[in-house]
Amino acid sequence: MLSPGQALRAAQAANHGELESGNAGAATWINELLWREFYQHLLAACPALSMHQPMKPETAAVPWRDAPDDLRAWQEGRTGIPIVDAAMRQLLALGWMHNRLRMVTAMFLSKNLLIDWRLGEAWFMAHLVDGDLAANNGGWQWSASTGADSVPYFRVFNPLSQSRKFDPRGVFLREWLPELAHLDDSAIHDPSPMERAAAGYPAPIVDLPQSRLRALEAFGNLPKA
Repeated sequence: MLSPGQALRAAQAANHGELESGNAGAATWINELLWREFYQHLLAACPALSMHQPMKPETAAVPWRDAPDDLRAWQEGRTGIPIVDAAMRQLLALGWMHNRLRMVTAMFLSKNLLIDWRLGEAWFMAHLVDGDLAANNGGWQWSASTGADSVPYFRVFNPLSQSRKFDPRGVFLREWLPELAHLDDSAIHDPSPMERAAAGYPAPIVDLPQSRLRALEAFGNLPKA
């Protein structure tokens, strides 16, 4: 029941009057509050966003793949990409995941699997305890390069690099992928075929470098705005 203005003023006061500096946690929280307001205002200004339309009209022509098996593997945490699977399992168990993981999993679905972002948006809204139409839509369109101020289409997160950077010791992976918990800090991010077989963990459902090139081609061939 707090207004955005109240929240902003309280955060700024706790951060000694600073908005972009001072305590890193406070500054990050303020930044996320601003993103929330940006997406709220965007939804009010562009009602079509609530009707499954991309913000960038030319991206309506992206040749999304009809791949129900791949979609199901993503939903259930069975893609063979540890950081993606751990995040999706956490979503199913808790109804929540960290913002970084939301970006990683969304970009994996929309870019590496080239599956329509709207299917991921609907899945998140069905499971997130903090699901918000404006923020969820905005985040998905950001990751899929279809929205306002979105990531350029040629920027595709490498989930393995993201995993090694943000969970170098595999703490999060071990929590949600217990079958891989015995692996060392290096192997757990991308187990070998032998390690996967021994643990009963699937092989990757997609080749990351090749799928990146497929996404670049799909978006690069779109008509100009």
